Amino acid sequence: MSPKVTDNAVSTAGAEGTARRVNTLIIGSGFAGLGAAIRLTQEGKDDFLVLERGSDVGGTWRDNTYPGAACDVPSHLYSYSFALNPEWTRSFSTQPEIQKYIASVADKFDVRDKHVFDCDMQSAHWNAENAEWEVQTSQGKFVSKVLVSAVGALCEPSLPDIKGINGFEGEIFHSAQWNHDANLEGKRVAVIGTGASAIQIVPAIAKSVSHMDVYQRTAPWLLPRADRPYTAVERLAFKHVPGFQRLSRAGIYWARETQVFGLAKAPILMKPLELVARAKLQIEIRDAELREKVTPDFQIGCKRMLISNEYYPALSRDNVDLVTDGIKEVRANSIVTEDGTEREVDAIVVATGFHVTDSPAFATIFGKDGRSLADVFDEGGQQGYKGSAIANFPNMFFLVGPNTGLGHTSMVFMIESQINYLSKALETIEKQGLRTIEVKKSEQDAYNADLQERLSKSVWMNGGCASWYLDKHGNNTTLWPSFTFEFRRMLNSFDVAAYDTTVAVETDADVVAISAGKEKANAR
Repeated sequence: MSPKVTDNAVSTAGAEGTARRVNTLIIGSGFAGLGAAIRLTQEGKDDFLVLERGSDVGGTWRDNTYPGAACDVPSHLYSYSFALNPEWTRSFSTQPEIQKYIASVADKFDVRDKHVFDCDMQSAHWNAENAEWEVQTSQGKFVSKVLVSAVGALCEPSLPDIKGINGFEGEIFHSAQWNHDANLEGKRVAVIGTGASAIQIVPAIAKSVSHMDVYQRTAPWLLPRADRPYTAVERLAFKHVPGFQRLSRAGIYWARETQVFGLAKAPILMKPLELVARAKLQIEIRDAELREKVTPDFQIGCKRMLISNEYYPALSRDNVDLVTDGIKEVRANSIVTEDGTEREVDAIVVATGFHVTDSPAFATIFGKDGRSLADVFDEGGQQGYKGSAIANFPNMFFLVGPNTGLGHTSMVFMIESQINYLSKALETIEKQGLRTIEVKKSEQDAYNADLQERLSKSVWMNGGCASWYLDKHGNNTTLWPSFTFEFRRMLNSFDVAAYDTTVAVETDADVVAISAGKEKANAR
């Protein structure tokens, strides 16, 4: 019998000191966690819960509400294959539209009552004696046989370690925690960072602020954003012409996959994209000094490629300055750079990205030997097996795990591939009566040796840059080094032989209970 939850899916862990028990516990409800909940429901599995620290589904798209927030993957590809959305209004969707879509999918498949919202996971410990996970949360204790981490890579904001930043007296907030009560109109604003969020924020607010300083550490490569509203005819076709939307999606998918040749196989093939980016620079930035500042000194693709038609024109505005000197310190009402220049500001927007290879969540999950994920990753790097399991963590599976990230196409495709693998793993556990299942360290090591060998030929390792794709050991533990259809094929079946397993053994109490049940049935 599954635990009861309230109508709005927010409930506590029951009576004080009582743990709620489920077979499968999913942490997080972005695209990954929500997709897993839907799959389990479709397969008739009811004994599971999703713990979500926010007040709604959506994850990254629920939290990132900054001005200009939008996706850099085409709309029709950035959705579940089982829930295509004919209502997209444009080729690249904005944050409100994506969040609306995610929420609508949760409603359509009726899985909100399997969620516990406003429930922050504080720690998860493996109990070897009982072969189960004990999870402490802000709403009490949960116990499960299987734990699924669906914690996304872009969920823990990374704050810069700058002298005096905590003493700033004006408005200051991270792009992923946008303060909508802060009025930036007519203010002097500093934006720290020039990544994917910053290039959307800068043009969105540049016209309304009195002055803006954009602090750049590394110039990104920018490509044109082929964004446009869909026509009425197209939207009607997406909705009413059988197969039209799926065909459009397939076309986008295969076009995107061609980038893998340059990114992962032969970086020289990235040269045409670089020429496009350089032409864009030449056309959109007429000032030679500014153009030099924003011209990257590494090969395109080495860092995340960004798309925007508005960022360069925003930098060219009279009220916007690009600052390339490093920040020395932040004072009560100003920022001082390494060259000694002090610039007064009223508000600071921190757009410095997220903890990807060093997520704080890693320090809260403890495996069979008592070490946390953070400890394991610190010693040997962020390694996993098929992005879905990690040695030392029995009965635990990962969605968006190590080396599942992409630099060219939709993460939803990878997520669905992993959900397939998770589904088959749970089926195997049930059919074979497994008590524990843990990937063999030897299998994990061999898998990662092959990954790093393949990555060694990629632009990410040979493009002359340092990026958040790399961990502190210098390994790319973030990205998948090949075509996404290869990843899906690899995860189409569950390879139980790669795992150490134990079988659930009947205890004396189990035998007595079974015998008593049989006697009672015979009596009837």
